[in-house]
Amino acid sequence: MENAITNEQKNVDDKKLGTLAIDLGNTTTVVAFQGEKDCNPTLIDLPPISRIPGEVPSLLTYTKEKVPNLLVGQQVLNLPPETLANVCICSDFKRWIGFNNPPPLGNSPLSPEKAGELLIQNIWERLPSELRVKRLVLTAPVETYRAYKTWLTKTCRSLLVDEIALVDEPTAAAMGAGVPAGSKLLVIDIGGCTIDLSLVALEGGEGRAEPIAELLRFDGEDLEGKSRQSLRCAKVLGKAGIRLGGRDIDKWIANSLCPNKPLNESLLNAAERLKCRLSENDLRSSEILKETYLQRNEEGTKNSLELNRDQFEQLLIERGLIKSMQKLLSKTLQLGEANNCKLKDLHGVVLVGGGARIPLIRKWLKRNINPATLLTPPPIEAVAKGALSLTPGVTIRDVLQRGASLRCWDKKSKKHIWHPLFVAGQPFPTSKELELVLSASSDNQAEIELVIGEPREQDSQEVIYIDGIPTIKDRLIDSEVIAWEVKSQLFYLNPPGEAGKDCLRLNFSINSDSYLQVKGIDLRTGIHLKTKILGLIN
Repeated sequence: MENAITNEQKNVDDKKLGTLAIDLGNTTTVVAFQGEKDCNPTLIDLPPISRIPGEVPSLLTYTKEKVPNLLVGQQVLNLPPETLANVCICSDFKRWIGFNNPPPLGNSPLSPEKAGELLIQNIWERLPSELRVKRLVLTAPVETYRAYKTWLTKTCRSLLVDEIALVDEPTAAAMGAGVPAGSKLLVIDIGGCTIDLSLVALEGGEGRAEPIAELLRFDGEDLEGKSRQSLRCAKVLGKAGIRLGGRDIDKWIANSLCPNKPLNESLLNAAERLKCRLSENDLRSSEILKETYLQRNEEGTKNSLELNRDQFEQLLIERGLIKSMQKLLSKTLQLGEANNCKLKDLHGVVLVGGGARIPLIRKWLKRNINPATLLTPPPIEAVAKGALSLTPGVTIRDVLQRGASLRCWDKKSKKHIWHPLFVAGQPFPTSKELELVLSASSDNQAEIELVIGEPREQDSQEVIYIDGIPTIKDRLIDSEVIAWEVKSQLFYLNPPGEAGKDCLRLNFSINSDSYLQVKGIDLRTGIHLKTKILGLIN
């Protein structure tokens, strides 16, 4: 028995101890490892599910009798064309994790969360036997950081790893680009499902500690609601995004070249290959490229897609990609200016994600970001490698994408008005409370109701699908405030209030979980009011 224990211990000691990073993407998931004694990270090959070392296609499929029930990543793409054209493919699921009522994933029975869970578990099960993962670092999108964090915590509960940490994708991208601590920069992530712009101020510099990731598990114990660490913060000064990405560009190509054919996986994969080839640096703009595909239910007949770079770039312009990115850039920079950060203050603009390879986007950016410098790290692995450089312990100080207003009684007009509490671009958790004094609107008033509303943007964009084709639409919305659907909170007045007389002094704040909360005092009695949670603001 002693020999068995000794041999087992020796096998453990012989393994390479280190940190694993998984950057779950909508089209590609990147896996990288860094040993404790290594200076640089390594992209991990995971046959048969990886395309090349470190890159696993974010695909799943349940197939029929003659092949295994569950296929993952490159296994899906390796299916014969006639099989691939007729199986149920689960893709584009990352974009919907953390959202309520996501659309169906084609005809797949899997939810986005379940698909993501299966992909991560398959990656974990295929890790090389010589690696011993002490710490797992995962990345999360800023837009759904909290919901995504909850999902990841549940997904990773069964994984045998002592430490699990989480870092937001823009911060990881900044670190992957080699930007020094303390810098301000704009991160543009053009992924498979979204375009995200984040103006980021990295923690550190000038003698201060560098940013580190948020711990979800330490020493084998989940830290959800238990950690009392004082966490250093990376700060997002402005952000904007749209649910449009590389897969949508594939659909534009396929629809443009085959307008009357259904967008099956074989056709979309051919469009993706064509897009990647048209983005290569040494390609002449007039050179026509060709990719073949097999249409569903067609046997023995291959069709082809043909396109040159000039036509490709014209297609992107006509479908509104550049116009949309201009609006996102303007919105992000406006939010940055509200936080005292302008283009001239930036260390650089970091461009990552698969769409970062598209020459049209690079040319447009160079014209629009002066005097900032465009930084182009390896677009696919930059986020995963950046995550590896962040050790556990930081949480993200984010900014609000939407504001919140309070319905108040106006003494002059003698009617209810909406008073802004916090506006889009406001960093949270708030460092300073907002104080308001409320008066009674009538004699013998027994209570004051706190009705919260969300100001609507006057000019925004959305992606709608017409016959399955993504289309960018401008939305012009009159300035208005929409009341929250959550039940409003009441503060009871004892004694009852008198019309026009000040009753309550309230202090509003936003906590680290993005909940709007209020506390206060009754000005007439001096009694302190119990803190109330008014709802989630994001």
